[in-house]
Amino acid sequence: MSKTSSRRGFLGASAAAVSSLANPGLAAAQGAGVKPADLPDLTIKEVRVYNINAGRGSTQIAGIVTNSGIEGNYSLAARYWHPNWSNQGWLEYAKRTLLGKSVLDLPALTSQWKPELRRLGQLSYASAIDNCLWDALGKAVNLPVYRILGAYRDKVKAYASTQHHATIEEFVTEVKLIQSQGFTAYKIHPPSPNGGHDYKLDIEVAKAVRKAAGDDFILLNDPVGVYTREEAFKVGRALQELDYVCYEDPIPTDDIDGLVQLNQALDIPIHIGEFIFSPYNYAEYIRRGAMDVVRFIVDNVGGITGGMKIARLAESFGMECAPHNWGEAYDHAVHFHCELAMPNNIWFEMTVPQGSSDRAYVKDKFRVAKDGYVYASAKPGLGVELDRAVLDKMTTRIDR
Repeated sequence: MSKTSSRRGFLGASAAAVSSLANPGLAAAQGAGVKPADLPDLTIKEVRVYNINAGRGSTQIAGIVTNSGIEGNYSLAARYWHPNWSNQGWLEYAKRTLLGKSVLDLPALTSQWKPELRRLGQLSYASAIDNCLWDALGKAVNLPVYRILGAYRDKVKAYASTQHHATIEEFVTEVKLIQSQGFTAYKIHPPSPNGGHDYKLDIEVAKAVRKAAGDDFILLNDPVGVYTREEAFKVGRALQELDYVCYEDPIPTDDIDGLVQLNQALDIPIHIGEFIFSPYNYAEYIRRGAMDVVRFIVDNVGGITGGMKIARLAESFGMECAPHNWGEAYDHAVHFHCELAMPNNIWFEMTVPQGSSDRAYVKDKFRVAKDGYVYASAKPGLGVELDRAVLDKMTTRIDR
């Protein structure tokens, strides 16, 4: 895969897909074949947080409940380095913002256009609210979210996305396993981020995986921004020789000058965006040629709404958009719906080993089919159905 192919044009998103961001309620009603006035009462009457003892530390699930009893849900995570990243206090913010408002007011409730909200990166509170409201809206009209956004496909080809294994042997064993499971591509997270890194070891990992996977198997590499510029050039050249198709976050994202230099010097496509924290910050990277492929995490950029704005921006510049998808069931779900509505996406990033994204209180499991694809669910909303019986047993308290 060359830079030319990674920048190919994907213009032509449907008017319905674009308008769904401006008027989700109308798009939902049209998708369900009803008048907006016939939708259930989507006035928000309650906001709650489920505190769950998941056996691996506490977990929180947000719930936004309407007068008609429809509840939209999403996880409240605390994991990324972000100037505004903390979901502590989400409940009080959500109650102030949402009670008495309608799910149909989604764009106004989660917009981050105001300068005081834009200057430090996207507020994580709004991201969780946005995802909950899309879930509730889909449930209200019995449609998956991607159908409301404007469906482009009903399946996405998956690549296996690794843990940060410690040894070469672990990667070699795993790439052989995932090939047997139907995957057609494999992304390496080298043994780098926690406690320092060794770029020479990372190159040896890349060589060993290529040898084990075969010459025709698609390979990607993501060191999560740990290299110096000099190290990144050395690893990038090695990856090119090994015919890798993706070099994600080779250096810190805020080093735009370094990314421009890498992009100009290397043929392997550079994927950037996981650590950009507002839709409004992407234009500079695109304008300066600091990335070949655009990435985003919905939690960092205002939820599904923010993610789809970035996808459309990339599409307008003829660029591929590859959402980050690593994590648990809700992480997979929100990005999957974006991917299903995007013409300029190729891959679903599947966390491996498969099953590591499962949660006992969620009925739905994300798996790759034998043909290498992940298929869309027909379930409404995000398609992540909570197992209420299990959730009740695991919930230590519900904050309201």
